[in-house]
Amino acid sequence: MATAANTTETASANRTAFLVLGALSLCHFLNDMMQSLLPAIYPVLQQNFALTFTQIGILHLAFQVTASLLQPAVGLYTDRRQRFRLLSVGMGCTLVGLLLLATAQHYLFLLFAACAVGLGSSIFHPDASRLARTASGGRFGLAQSIFQVGGNTGTAVGPLLAAYVVLPLGQPGIAWFSAVALLGMLILWWVGSWAKRQHRQARTRSASPAPALPLPRRRVLFAIGVLAVLIFSKYVYLASLTSYYTFYLIETFGVTIRHSQILLFVFLGAVAVGTILGGPLADRIGRRPVIWISILGVLPFTLMLPHANLFWTGVLSVVIGLVLASAFSAIVVYAQELVPGRVGLISGLFFGFAFGMGGLGAAILGVLADAYGIGFVYQLCAVLPFLGLLTALLPKEESLKL
Repeated sequence: MATAANTTETASANRTAFLVLGALSLCHFLNDMMQSLLPAIYPVLQQNFALTFTQIGILHLAFQVTASLLQPAVGLYTDRRQRFRLLSVGMGCTLVGLLLLATAQHYLFLLFAACAVGLGSSIFHPDASRLARTASGGRFGLAQSIFQVGGNTGTAVGPLLAAYVVLPLGQPGIAWFSAVALLGMLILWWVGSWAKRQHRQARTRSASPAPALPLPRRRVLFAIGVLAVLIFSKYVYLASLTSYYTFYLIETFGVTIRHSQILLFVFLGAVAVGTILGGPLADRIGRRPVIWISILGVLPFTLMLPHANLFWTGVLSVVIGLVLASAFSAIVVYAQELVPGRVGLISGLFFGFAFGMGGLGAAILGVLADAYGIGFVYQLCAVLPFLGLLTALLPKEESLKL
């Protein structure tokens, strides 16, 4: 009887964990879908406000920097003291940002709106990533991929919604998505209740000492530095596509805004698929090999992209999205194993750094596009995956086992 009861309890726990992972992934989908509306409507904002590429880059920087700066602090805080309604508060910030974006009449208010949406992201990502690991049942790569694929799918859907909702309705059409933010707040309230129950159960168990670092501190810091460079190469290249791909397609091939947004959706869809494949693959063959394959393996395709016609540009962008996206889950879980017991802090650092590098890259690439043309930007970014060679400097995963 006891065995049957334990089996039933374990099955129930597993169902709950996957339900929570699904809820977190759904909210990641909603969060990143709303955030992706901003870069997707840059062509609309450029027409409405007569923006230069430099102003678009600064707008993207305001969003990305706000979305990155607070993430490590939020992660560190929630590692030490959980706040079970914080995720709902973050989604509320995104709601405010959408309403500001829909009603803005001046560039300054666009910047405020971008910052509010970024603040929501800064609160959401580290705490939600920490809860995903809590619900993982030890399958950390899979859990991180389930969580992240929601975000990448949302990022992919955003441009499609911009093409078929915002483009016909104009800038005020963004206000309709405030209902999506409200839905996210309700789901995250339920997730917070689950986390509170988990926290109470954990407090009834005997406290365990804080885990030690698996390697000397200097070597851990060096490895995190290498991972940061790999994140830099990945997210600056992604910034060139997510922020300027529509402009590149319009300028180079003369496609319409809607056509360019559909092609951006196809690329971001490939990113979502690559994300869900990367985590389970890393669980099976290891984080380090997946990082190798993902970043360095994409190099031949990035080198060909600036010289391709419209058809092959679409094909190459899909391959690039699939391969390059598989790295992030592996990088985050690898970093969490480097610094055990600091899941929120590490998640905040890496999500924040990724957002920050994407924003800084977008701003710099905007200046370069104004000065030398959008084609030059893609030729320059094509060599970034060479930095994947630095993966050789990462400690082997066997050395991370305590």
